[in-house]
Amino acid sequence: MVRLYANENFPLPVVVALRAMGHDALTTQDAGKSDQEIPDDEVLSFAVEERRIVLTLNRRDFIRLHRSQPKHYGIIVCTFDADFPGQAQRIHTALSEAGNMTERLVIVYRPG
Repeated sequence: MVRLYANENFPLPVVVALRAMGHDALTTQDAGKSDQEIPDDEVLSFAVEERRIVLTLNRRDFIRLHRSQPKHYGIIVCTFDADFPGQAQRIHTALSEAGNMTERLVIVYRPG
């Protein structure tokens, strides 16, 4: 089981599928932080406080944050994929292959 924090733009069906796979996935709505336009650096800070890996579709900004603030529990950036179960499986596989995610950035692309 991995502790995840899905930021506001991350698809809920993917989170639900990850939970079904046994991951502890928290959303911004679960955390009482939705619809607040929280800056990305604060999203990352919250994830660090909660010892969670960030899940996001916001690739450019979180890659930049990873470079400028490398002390975190991991960041997974994804391309949008309407195949939500497939995307959840690719994230699950990436987590399994990555091992310890501390201070790591993983990119999960949609196929094709």
